[in-house]
Parts: sequence; C-alpha cells; structure tokens
Amino acid sequence: MSVLLIAGSPSERSRSAALLDRVGRLLSQRDVAIDRLQVRDLSSQALLLADFSHRTVVEALHQVDRAQAIVVATPVYKAAYSGVLKVLLDLLPQSAFKGKTVLPLATGGSPHHMLALDYALRPVLQSLGARHILPGVYATDAQVALTPEQGYVIQPETEARLEESAAALYAEGLRGRSATPVLEPIAFSRVRCSV
Repeated sequence: MSVLLIAGSPSERSRSAALLDRVGRLLSQRDVAIDRLQVRDLSSQALLLADFSHRTVVEALHQVDRAQAIVVATPVYKAAYSGVLKVLLDLLPQSAFKGKTVLPLATGGSPHHMLALDYALRPVLQSLGARHILPGVYATDAQVALTPEQGYVIQPETEARLEESAAALYAEGLRGRSATPVLEPIAFSRVRCSV
C-alpha cells in the first residue's frame, strides 16, 4: 500500500505537520510506502495561476495519482482549512481521490473549530471522489504542545486517536486493494425463476 501525506500548512514546522509525521511513522511500522507532499514547497505562482504545466504542480498531481490512500493535514484558520491547501485541492482533477481512502487531520487553537473537518474539509474531499473518508482527528494547541527545543509533544489521548486512525487507514487501504471484483450484470431476460 502507498500513502501520500499532504501537509497543508503554510509554516515549515506546525502542529498539523507533527500529527502528519506521527501518522507517517505509524504507517511505516506496517511496511507502508510513504510519500510526502508539502504544499508550501510548491511554486506559489504556479498554484495561484493554475499553471498545470509547472514541474512542481505536475509532480504533485502525479503523487496524488500514484497514492492508494491519502492523509491530509491542515491547521484551521477562521473555521476552515488553510488557504494553501485550498489552492492545491482546487487544482486537482474532479476524480483525483477516486477509489482512495482519505484520513483528514487538523489542528486549531481551541475545540471550537473542530467541526471544520466535517463542514469545510470533508465536502471537498468527497467532491474529489474519495472512496472512503475516515473520521478525522482534530487536536488543539494544548494537545500538541510546543517544547522549548521547538519540537512538539502529542498528548497521550491524541496519540491514541492517531494510532487508531492509522490502523483504520491501513485496514481500509488494504481492503480497497484486495476488494473482490465486481460481478458482471445479468440481463433481466436471462433471469429464470419458478413460482
């Protein structure tokens, strides 16, 4: 299984990236191939001008296409996901997540913004054709605390939710790969029954 981790924070180091990195490490323990996409590293001009031919945009589209599952992490600003993530999602083809399982992650200053996962991000992921969107993990600043060394410590309750979500993503992603083939439809004229 291959999983693409999409970091939707405009900051190089962020709480949402800390959650994303932790999920990546949990999946790596299961021998999952991990690929990373930091939206902030893409050409901002290419993103804003929808330059589909720019090499960073082309590579990002290929990364999304190759992945079997997606983890999207974003900080919540003004009750919605980040603007840089919005710009990337707007550039993706309408069926970019078709057949993929998606795990959304978000961080915010307080619990008041936790519904941004369900009311802002989930509809966009759904519109991109995600096969299954797992319940997201939202963490507050207090649950992903900044250390004096400029690192982050994830609180045990949040860590447990991340472990559960990574396990669910692994199980769902494998299910999608090994799903039984769809049976061929049978014409009504071929149906035989006795009454």
